[in-house]
Amino acid sequence: MSAWLDQIFQADAAANGGVVRRSRADVDEYSSLGDLIDEARKRGFHVIETGGQVVILCHSGELLIHC
Repeated sequence: MSAWLDQIFQADAAANGGVVRRSRADVDEYSSLGDLIDEARKRGFHVIETGGQVVILCHSGELLIHC
């Protein structure tokens, strides 16, 4: 895992079940979306992408999208 991905998954928000957001451009520059998804999946987290942003929901609970 890259140091950049390490930093994301060691953030307070990731450790406390919060939300981590990064631009898709940063993900592509410093790592890859595939690697980020793999690391999130290992932890049971959810990853969504919208409007040029990659959002990591740092919990394994049910994900519902309402609109």
